Amino acid sequence: MRARGAMVTDVVVLVVAANDGVMPQTREAIAHAKAAGVPILVAVNKIDAQGANIERVKNQLAEEGLVPEDWGGKTPVAEISALKKVGIDSLVDLIHLQAELLELKANPDKHAKGTIIEARLEQGRGPVATVLIQEGTLHVGDPIVAGVFSGKVRALMNEHGSAIKEATPGVPVAILGLSGTPVGG
Repeated sequence: MRARGAMVTDVVVLVVAANDGVMPQTREAIAHAKAAGVPILVAVNKIDAQGANIERVKNQLAEEGLVPEDWGGKTPVAEISALKKVGIDSLVDLIHLQAELLELKANPDKHAKGTIIEARLEQGRGPVATVLIQEGTLHVGDPIVAGVFSGKVRALMNEHGSAIKEATPGVPVAILGLSGTPVGG
């Protein structure tokens, strides 16, 4: 799942807890992002928690090849507290800056194209595929092909499970209407 996610993303935001440091799953996520060749931003969260040690986290990141910019490296690091909403604006600014540097753009005025993140068979609904739309706009009623399966989009649901009529680039959506359960990726 992490590998598929890294392959379809433009920028990875790696969240590391300041009181826990770099954990094994963090190392795995770093490896997947590096394998996909995706730029990595780091959000050091819980900076206000007891036992928080930001310098230790930065040292651990450097050991993984992610040298923070303030240490002379190339990895942007934002220090945040999600609980107290501290540093969130700085993180968003870093993401926007990275998007500008990469010149990330998608044309919503063409046929939709996306990548299946996961798919499952649900009782009463049939095959449900979670897709990240990468180009174009997908509408309810559009024909769809995913691997060997095809169909017509019967319904689109956003990340909250609410029905939506269309999905534009960058939007994750659950799709109903395929003739079978496709393979992720």
